[in-house]
Order: sequence, then structure tokens, then C-alpha cells
Amino acid sequence: MRRKLFAANWKMNLTPAEGRTLIAALRADLDRDAAALARDRDVLVAPPFLAIPAAAQALAGSAVALGAQNMYFEPKGAFTGEVSAEMLRFFGVSYVIVGHSERRHIFKEDDETVGRRAAAVATARMTPILCVGETATERDAGRTLEVVLRQLEIGLSQFPARDAANVVIAYEPVWAIGTGRTATPEQAQTIHGALREALNERLGHDTGAAIRILYGGSVTADNVDTLMAKPDIDGALVGGASLKADSFARIVRAKSA
Repeated sequence: MRRKLFAANWKMNLTPAEGRTLIAALRADLDRDAAALARDRDVLVAPPFLAIPAAAQALAGSAVALGAQNMYFEPKGAFTGEVSAEMLRFFGVSYVIVGHSERRHIFKEDDETVGRRAAAVATARMTPILCVGETATERDAGRTLEVVLRQLEIGLSQFPARDAANVVIAYEPVWAIGTGRTATPEQAQTIHGALREALNERLGHDTGAAIRILYGGSVTADNVDTLMAKPDIDGALVGGASLKADSFARIVRAKSA
């Protein structure tokens, strides 16, 4: 059985002091039944870069993992504004989100660039969370599967074979992110199922069946249980609802399928 993964993407929110306060409140809530939760799920928070050192301190001794929201594929050099794997690993980062829809559509990262970032994360022995998802225009044109399967294929194309299993996929329909709209559990499962089939075909059934596929797109405490009831939805990449300890803790406690 695949372990659930609940990832908090804080995006460009919270100062280091605010992040420490949020983590303290989250730990106070989750620590009450930490042993029970640890049996079948993992939790991580991905703060903005400047809040990572404070978050690392606040998470010390906790089972909650530390993630980052992006990473460049070169180890060092004249790449103003970018962050390397070594910089992230110094603070204990173990997961890195790559190809988030906001990186693709606001900052114009293409599939090839996303794939290079994902491969660099895996090579650095961290876990990439590779995001795929279609826009409203692409969805309305009936191109959802074409788009997400292309993003998956190119996103994995530069992985060394030994690293291919070390990935988490996140399906996040762009039309649902931050809009309050959510794919129905059935819609989400259809896409997750197609992604699972593509992983099985590319990597073999054993590896494909072991890879976790998260759903992202206005996940809340109110809809998480119905989403997690679907067989190929293995957790959630959570934005706005992760900025409050009580709502994210409730999401972490979602019922398993």
C-alpha cells in the first residue's frame, strides 16, 4: 500500500517568524496522535526560500519533512535569483516541488526546463514532486490527457533509470488552483488513473504502482476525504488551506481509502 503524502505549499506567504508560529501550532496539533498518523502517511511543509532556515529549526525533532518550492538544475554559477541543490540540502530539505503551474504559466518554465529541474533534484538524492496539469482552455478543448501525459513524459525523460522511482507526481488542474473550484473525485481519479497507466508502461508495473500521485487544486478540509477515497489519489498538494494549522492538520488526518 502506498503511503499518503500531504504537502503544504506556502507559496509566497509568511515571514520566517510567521512560519515558525505556524509550524509550532501544526506540531502541537499533529503531535497528539503522531504515532497513529506515521503508520500510513507522510507530511511536509514547503516554505518560501527565505523561511526555510527558520522552518528547519522549528521542525527539528519532528516527523514533518521540509520541502522547497523550486530548484535550479545547475550546481552553481551565474544564475541570479536561483537556488541550488546543495543550498537546499544544507538546511535538510528532502522534497522539492518542480513544474508547479504557477512556475509554468507565470514564469514560463517549459516542459524541458521542468524535466531538467526534476532530474537534478533526484540526482541530489532529494524527492522531486513533479507537477502536471491543464489550463481551463486546454480542458475545454478536450486536451487534458494529451497535456498531462506530455508533461509527465518530458518531465521524466531526463531521469537516470535508477532515479525514476524516486519521484512524486502531483496532478493540479490549473483551472482549480486558488479558484475555489475543484475537480470532482471522479474527474480527479480518471486523470490519476491515466497517469498511473503511463507510469506502469514507462517504468514497469511494480515501480509505477509504487509512485505516489497527489491531487492539488483547492484541496480543503471539506473535500479531502472524498478525494482520498479514490484508489489512485495518494495525498494532496495543498496551497491556501495549508496556511492555517487547524485546516492543514484536518487535511493530514484525511481518511484513507
